[in-house]
Amino acid sequence: MTDIPVKLTRTSGTLDHLIYVLRANPVTLLAFAMFAMIVLSAVFGPALVPYDPLQTDAKNALQAPSWAHWFGTDNVGRDVFSRVIVATRLDLAISVAAVALSFVLGSVLGATAGYWGGWLDIVLNRLLDTIMAFPLFVLAMGIVAALGNTIENIIYATAIINVPFYARLVRAEVNIRRNAGFVQAAKLTGNSDIRVLAMHIFPNALPPMMVQVSLNLGWAILNAAGLSFIGLGVRPPTPEWGIMVAEGANFIVSGEWWLAVFPGLWLMIAVFTFNLLGDGLRDIVDPRKRT
Repeated sequence: MTDIPVKLTRTSGTLDHLIYVLRANPVTLLAFAMFAMIVLSAVFGPALVPYDPLQTDAKNALQAPSWAHWFGTDNVGRDVFSRVIVATRLDLAISVAAVALSFVLGSVLGATAGYWGGWLDIVLNRLLDTIMAFPLFVLAMGIVAALGNTIENIIYATAIINVPFYARLVRAEVNIRRNAGFVQAAKLTGNSDIRVLAMHIFPNALPPMMVQVSLNLGWAILNAAGLSFIGLGVRPPTPEWGIMVAEGANFIVSGEWWLAVFPGLWLMIAVFTFNLLGDGLRDIVDPRKRT
């Protein structure tokens, strides 16, 4: 009786590819671990923090960091650690929503202009030039000041100033590939222009866009925090990193350093994490990395 050889095949699913990318680059693994920490803080943080982030306690105002209050308390006795953790959800939601909106809008505009060209391309370029002619943070300030400093308007303002990055990047990638061999082959098999653009060209434009997404996530958090810092963002007493840094800056001279340092540190960690995610996201979505 002879043994029947069993052929072992290597699976190439999405999960296997993700594990391969994480194992191949330790920096990417660290970035995803830090990102997971931020997401867990945003999802479960409000339910796990030891104190109500809005509860004031005048007798415990301006307490230094201790076992009872890990990050100390602010000028009205609120626990800084609880406020920093709870603020993660709001800042992350603003950043993700703004970047997702700008990603979709910029991708549609850039892909359309890059594939068909003509007057669409000319109009889009003039529109993007107009947006980028302004300092982007100043433009965001103007939009929020005109529409009102609500969370929705902060998201819209941040999305608008990020659209040119995606539109120009997608336009360039699509314009390069619209006459490539695999595109002509897809057309010859009967695919419509929209299907060719969506299913064949656009996936090849995703890798550089993922790097831009990671950078813009960090920049969007900084933009929201900056607007709050100057009084055009989220309104107090809502926990938000920019507000907390602005309020804490007034007490640094008198020695209460923790009011500004810990929110600023959390903001720095978030931006640093998103900047590190770029290479990993690019490798995950790159079709060439799956071969």
